Amino acid sequence: MNTYKIAVIGGDGTGPEVAAEGIKVLKAAESKFGFKCELVDYDIGGDRYLKTGEILPDSIVEELKTFDSIYLGAIGHPDVKPGVLEKGILLRLRFELDQYVNLRPVILFDKRFCPLKDKTEKDIDYVVVRENTEGLYCGAGGFTKKDTENEVAIQESINTYKGVQRCVHFAFQQARKRNKQKTVTLCGKTNVLTFAFDLWERTFHKVAKNYPDIKTDYAHVDATCMWMVKNPEWFDVIVTDNMFGDIITDLGAITQGGMGIAAGGNINPDGVSMFEPIGGSAPKYTGKNVINPMAAICALSMMVDILGEEKAAKAIEASVRKVVGEKLDTLSAGKMGYSTTQVGDLVVENL
Repeated sequence: MNTYKIAVIGGDGTGPEVAAEGIKVLKAAESKFGFKCELVDYDIGGDRYLKTGEILPDSIVEELKTFDSIYLGAIGHPDVKPGVLEKGILLRLRFELDQYVNLRPVILFDKRFCPLKDKTEKDIDYVVVRENTEGLYCGAGGFTKKDTENEVAIQESINTYKGVQRCVHFAFQQARKRNKQKTVTLCGKTNVLTFAFDLWERTFHKVAKNYPDIKTDYAHVDATCMWMVKNPEWFDVIVTDNMFGDIITDLGAITQGGMGIAAGGNINPDGVSMFEPIGGSAPKYTGKNVINPMAAICALSMMVDILGEEKAAKAIEASVRKVVGEKLDTLSAGKMGYSTTQVGDLVVENL
């Protein structure tokens, strides 16, 4: 029996609630599919920071490097200045654990929840591979003459051949694994960002030579946003940089029904990956048992798949699809017709 060591970070707000439902589904999948997960909980987030002043101790980072995966609820506390926890926890873990791919599936489970006219489940089923450790999010830059009329703020986008190449390779591998349209679309801005995306474009075509079975395409980021709304069925795998990926994946999320169903993975194919719902901590719903846990359960399915338990992952996704299609009135918090815990129970029952 395969055994995996999983770090669980419930985090802030409704994070612990949705993570608990994911763990509930994980336990059911273990017994049905014959694998085992050893779970270790970590108290990391806004409450810890407010009590102790610690964001993410170095000792915990070193411990996390020994795990097979990390399962995260949410990070974000209303009493902590925006950016403190996000940079100190999420970005630090991405960088220190070299989670160089942010993988975001955009899957419509039920056409009732799609805001796009005449689009169905078969039209919205693609993934975005976002570079996760470079670009504008590296923190390179600074201020001069801050808080004066002559202030200058510089934020630099750092792109390396190594970083771009391994991300693009991952995208082509995803297209091969999905075995659907077998197309990878590079999303960029080659007509304006003539240094960064010249590197991206040259690397993209160089890597493509290793995948003769995969078709290639290119779209400027603004056009990508347009086609994600007008013709999402055109896409199979989109690969892009950190900033553009952050933007277009939220657009993708709303087309699949909103943040209540959108999941993401921060992937290091050769190390420790981290999986999370992307909707944030939603503090106003904390403790009310009304938040939608489906995104957290979908993130769990991604984690199980990356760990190598593909049958279990497919079963979890199939159960989510069934529950969303047959049971839920909406994907919005407080309006689903079921509580947070009841939704988790439904996924277990249909597993």
